[in-house]
Amino acid sequence: MSLKDVSDGNDTLSQLIELRKILATAIDGCESNRDLSSLSRRYVGVIQTIDAMSRGDDDGDEIAAIILRNRKPSTD
Repeated sequence: MSLKDVSDGNDTLSQLIELRKILATAIDGCESNRDLSSLSRRYVGVIQTIDAMSRGDDDGDEIAAIILRNRKPSTD
């Protein structure tokens, strides 16, 4: 699936859910640490937005659980 397919006629939540799938696939195939870091940040942002919009769980999303578990808190 491409990003163009995601944006054609879908509501925002549906687009984000499809984008999550695309990012997960990209993360699974990523070989560069720099790209993996960037993709992981984007993935976390997407799942946080999905959660905020739906106030539901990610249904056992293993990638999200790993990223969130290993995420370091902000030291601002």
